[in-house]
Amino acid sequence: MEPCSPCPLPNGVAVALTPTGVRLVTNRRGSTVWDVRTAAERYAVKVGRPVPETDEHPGCDWAGVAPAREAVVLQLLETFAVYGTWPYGTWNAQPWHEGPSLYELWEPQRSGEREPSLDAAHACADALAVLHEAGWVHGDIQPAHLIIGPDGTATLIDLALARGGPVPDSVDFPYPGSLVHFESPEISRSLLETGTVAPTSASDVYALGASFFVSATGWRHVDYPDDAPRTVQRKAVATTPHRPVTVPGLFGRLIEAMLSPLPGDRPTSAEVRSVLAHQP
Repeated sequence: MEPCSPCPLPNGVAVALTPTGVRLVTNRRGSTVWDVRTAAERYAVKVGRPVPETDEHPGCDWAGVAPAREAVVLQLLETFAVYGTWPYGTWNAQPWHEGPSLYELWEPQRSGEREPSLDAAHACADALAVLHEAGWVHGDIQPAHLIIGPDGTATLIDLALARGGPVPDSVDFPYPGSLVHFESPEISRSLLETGTVAPTSASDVYALGASFFVSATGWRHVDYPDDAPRTVQRKAVATTPHRPVTVPGLFGRLIEAMLSPLPGDRPTSAEVRSVLAHQP
């Protein structure tokens, strides 16, 4: 029997949090996110379910385990998170982060109303550099996972694919790759050739550069049809030069360096942070 969609709020959430209000945020293949308010706090609750195979997409059992894995990662990073199971998978609860995504924040730039806020770019680079300095890689950097808070700081969310600490076998799974729009060439190439790969700090930097590029211009860094199968998308990323970086000035040159096809030629996240810290 297939789980219903969106995934309902599991009974364990009510036991753990005692909600006073609930709002559906997103419902995607394998994941439902709820905004849950309690008398004292606000939480993001993620509910996972396995994804069956279709003609357009491969199945992925790991989607049901991902919320539990993310909670373990957050705990290892000393961030509050709890998790549990429901009949079709796992769920987690973590602090809610208020603010727009980088893509949402830079909408006026894409419409030509004003230049992008490089303060936001610096905040995103700082959040990634801090994660890397703690010995972790994110593995799924994309604009929707970069939240700019009211105080101007950035928070990296969706850490289910992160690598860097001891995750129990019961909630672990091999790295499946990320949203292809932000994969680096070496990640896409390895997944096509061997089916396995591990994210690196260099692939995170590439993904951040691709996130800056699409958020500032509205264009993916590599051109392929929107409805192309994932293997076709990955082949394009692995073999096709990225689109010309049209972002002006030093920021555009920084994005160009971050999108280098050779991992060793990319700046580190700390170097990206340093460059952006000195932007006017």
